[in-house]
Amino acid sequence: MPVARGGRPFYGEALGILMLDMKAPLIPGNVGNANSYDFPVRFKVLESVPSDWWCDEQGPDDRRFEIFLKAAKELEAEGVKAITTGCGFFAIYQKKAAPHLKVPLFASPLLMVPMVSRMLGENQRVGIISAGGAHLTRGDFLANVGIDPSIPIAVGGLENTEEFYHVHVTQRKPDIDPEKVEQEVVAVAKDLVRRYPDIGAFVFECSDIPPFAKATSEATGLPVFDFITLAHLVYRATVPRRYEGFM
Repeated sequence: MPVARGGRPFYGEALGILMLDMKAPLIPGNVGNANSYDFPVRFKVLESVPSDWWCDEQGPDDRRFEIFLKAAKELEAEGVKAITTGCGFFAIYQKKAAPHLKVPLFASPLLMVPMVSRMLGENQRVGIISAGGAHLTRGDFLANVGIDPSIPIAVGGLENTEEFYHVHVTQRKPDIDPEKVEQEVVAVAKDLVRRYPDIGAFVFECSDIPPFAKATSEATGLPVFDFITLAHLVYRATVPRRYEGFM
């Protein structure tokens, strides 16, 4: 048995999650809903970083990076074994923040795109569904998680939707119609496959759309990788399972 050491007032929360400063309804399956996980999680709000931080006038500047890093270090000090976020656009901080932490940081499910691409092979591309598809392809969001021009991708965005965008980005709508959001996500996925028939799998950038991964997979016949997929993968790596009957 490993030695148990003191030094903190609480224990057992495997994953730390950096959440945006927002009040949108987060249903099961969402990164911000604790029922989405098979293990304990600990949330921390990034004070003054709003839901549209990635596309507002300020954008992902140095001040917001410092808020991000400070909160990540606090989670680390509180004993989590890995850290993730409540927005896939935090990919922009992945490369810059990870060297400052002693626990794994997976700031965005976009980290999976190179892996999924190699699973599929060079004749297929990865379909990415994002809260803001046009915005994602600008700046260094993709480059900071290892997505370079050699990786074939197709990006679809939810920025022109009614329900999703006004619940989770503008927050003009205080409640959510999950069936309507599901229809919007599936429609974007099907349109992307229509335009790019060589898509072999999807990666969801957005933390708010994993609840609709099953519907997307069923509608397209393709696997879907998202924040929750990656969270459970990292959990199994940081808290390995003990197999009975071996020792």
